[in-house]
Amino acid sequence: MSIRTNKMKAIGVLMKQLTTSRRKFHERGRDESFDGELEKLRLVLNNIKDVFVEVKKNEEKLLDTLTEVYNHLHRLDRKKLDEDMEGICKSIKDSALTLLPTLVFDESSVEEDHKGGKIFALLKKLVQLQPKRRWTLEDFNLQDDLLKACLLSLSVFPENAVIRKRNAINLWIGKSLIKNTKEKTAEELGEIVVDNLLKLKVIAHYGNRKDPLVKKFQILPDIRHGAFYPQIKADGLELEQKRVKLGDRYFGHTIRTVFNIGSSYLNFKPQWVTDELKDLEVLQLGRWQDSALHHIEVGSQEFLKELRYLKKLKYLSLRGISNIFELPSSIGELESLIILDLKACHNLERLPNDISSMKSLTHLIMSDCCLLEGMPKGIEKLTNLQVLRGFLITAYEKTPCTISDLAYNLTNLRRLSIRIGSEAVIWGGEFRSLQNFPSLKHLKISWSVSDPRYAKIGIHLPVSLKKLHLECFPGKSLLGCFPMSIRRSHILARELNI
Repeated sequence: MSIRTNKMKAIGVLMKQLTTSRRKFHERGRDESFDGELEKLRLVLNNIKDVFVEVKKNEEKLLDTLTEVYNHLHRLDRKKLDEDMEGICKSIKDSALTLLPTLVFDESSVEEDHKGGKIFALLKKLVQLQPKRRWTLEDFNLQDDLLKACLLSLSVFPENAVIRKRNAINLWIGKSLIKNTKEKTAEELGEIVVDNLLKLKVIAHYGNRKDPLVKKFQILPDIRHGAFYPQIKADGLELEQKRVKLGDRYFGHTIRTVFNIGSSYLNFKPQWVTDELKDLEVLQLGRWQDSALHHIEVGSQEFLKELRYLKKLKYLSLRGISNIFELPSSIGELESLIILDLKACHNLERLPNDISSMKSLTHLIMSDCCLLEGMPKGIEKLTNLQVLRGFLITAYEKTPCTISDLAYNLTNLRRLSIRIGSEAVIWGGEFRSLQNFPSLKHLKISWSVSDPRYAKIGIHLPVSLKKLHLECFPGKSLLGCFPMSIRRSHILARELNI
């Protein structure tokens, strides 16, 4: 295969040829010095293996921006152009900078444009580097204390990280930066914070700019290296090394946040919760990255028994961690816990028998835990729940509370995802109870069974619902899934994903 046939595979083809050639050189006679030179080449190629993919992404990003500007001009949208001209120009410049190396603008290549001006002068201005200096909060024109605090907390993420909005909001909730009020939930306040940070241009929308709904964003590189960064580092512990061991280090001060930035192998000393860690509020051990390729595993699940001593813990993430098979009953003693994220714990089989004591929980996330055998008692007693993901319907003895119980008690619930397991026993009218959730806005139902009988469950949707997502639907038609009386008024007027 020629290198030029497919640029996306060019590095891979070259790496393969390098391996073949090294083997043949060895067969002809081993030369340590020359082999060292070939190893240098391999390392360079390995470092740039994704360069064409990244260039393609950057090309698409620039084209999206140019298309957006073209549409504004074509529609004579003066208001939009006038309001966001600075942002539009900055976005074009930033996108161009990722594609054009500064050497392209060497003065030896100066050309005249059709008006007699010099293209080089414009391009040089485009790529002119800012002088290195330490940034402060004043540089970002942040007047609001809440916005300052939320922005500072984002410094825990690595430079150039793509951050899911939901992860950022959960972090703010865990750090008590945003709380429920009479008018708005903490999540709704978090949405407002993200919008305001976008308007101030201290974070940038990541992804398709045509989509008005921001799901991911990036923070400015200057924030992580700013003069204010030590404020965050002081009471936080970042796990960066591939292998780490908690409990064997003396810090000399109280740690309130532990955040796993890039560690894949986590180990814990017996009695790892030292006096310095007892005031922990945020324990993010799990994956924050979007991709499941970021592997994390623990040497033993025994460390979970020590969690009972973290009386101030508000946010616990074990997302995507392997080798956790069971949560101990002592986790129910975390009465201050607001968010428990167990998503994609693929080895997790059993939860505590009863979690009714965890009254502060607003987010219980158990989705993609495929080996879970059942649900704990007491979920219906967690009356502050706003988000419940991964609620499993299986055999009666393994699902101690019904949808009806949830709807009657969880009046604050806004997001609910239900998984119908392979042993599911569905009582007549069970899914009719969904209509009794007074605040539910997002509903997802997924099926782990292919039997079409499970498609005819008679779903009645609440009036408040905005989005319905059906996954692995076993039927051929939705006609048997929804009663005739609500098909038009409830489904067609809402966002439906199947």
